[in-house]
Formats: sequence, C-alpha cells, structure tokens
Amino acid sequence: MKKVLVWVPMGALAGLLAGCLGGGSADIQQWMNEQKAQVRPKVAPLPEPKKFTPQAYRPVEQMDPFSNEKLTQALKQDTTKATANAALVAPELNRRKEPLEAIPLDAMRMVGSLNKAGQLVALVQINNLLYQVKPGNYMGQNYGRVMKITETEMTLREIVQDAAGEWIERPTALQLQERSK
Repeated sequence: MKKVLVWVPMGALAGLLAGCLGGGSADIQQWMNEQKAQVRPKVAPLPEPKKFTPQAYRPVEQMDPFSNEKLTQALKQDTTKATANAALVAPELNRRKEPLEAIPLDAMRMVGSLNKAGQLVALVQINNLLYQVKPGNYMGQNYGRVMKITETEMTLREIVQDAAGEWIERPTALQLQERSK
C-alpha cells in the first residue's frame, strides 16, 4: 500500500511536467513577436558636444603653484578667516563660572518646571539635589547657556571646539525625565 501512495503523486507530477513541455508554445511565440513589432523605443538624440577652446599656458604671467609666496598667501587668508570666526563665536572666559558648569550635562536630569513670577524655571536634579535653572544661566562643561525653557525641555547653546580648533556653537537640550520606579 505504501508503494502505491508514493508512486501515484510521482506519476501525477510527471504528467504535469510533460503537459507543460508540450507543443503549445507556438501561440505564445506568436504573441511575443506581435508585441515586439508594436513596441517602438523612444530615444532622445544626444546634445551636441560643447566646443573646447584650449588656453595657452603662460608661466611668466602666473605664480608658480609650488612657490613659498603662494603658500604664504594661502596661510594668511586662512588665519584671517579663523580670526574673524573666532571673534564671532568664542566662550566668555573672563566671567565667573556658575556652580553647575563643573558638572557634565549627562549627569543632569530635568525633573520638572515651575512658573515663578510669570517665568518658567526648570528643576534639574544632580546627585539627588534639586537646582532651579532659569534662562541665561550657564551649565555643563562646554560653556552651555540656557536659552529657552518649556514645560518639557530646556534648550542650551554650547560653545565647543571642532577638529580644527575653531569655536562653534552646538545646540543641545535636556528633556523632562519621568521618574523611574
């Protein structure tokens, strides 16, 4: 009985495969040929190439690209730009530091806010102590100044040095943290 059950599905499978390989592909081939004849590709012509006009090289009129004068000019331009940028964005090094500037921002948590005399004040928790922070206060080790306080977050503007040693502004925020149980 087992041999019959195994051979019956195999026989049916062989019959199906034989039916697919039959000579019924002539009508499919005819349809494919009709479709190929109907399709006309639309190819846009290529634009004419631009005419190249060579320029004469006059080494006497131009500065040698490897000369010390060229390098000196480039360095002067870079230092002028860096000085101008440093004057626009730089930390206030002469002011007295506030107590929260000694603590990194990742050690702080905003746990709430208060409305004090019509102004929102953020409550910041550091080592189980609460501090009140208002806009204009400094906090964090990257010269962070509190710019805006809402009920759910506190926005700061930090001044950090990039890879080239230039001072740049970096916005950051402390968001309200839910109490974990």
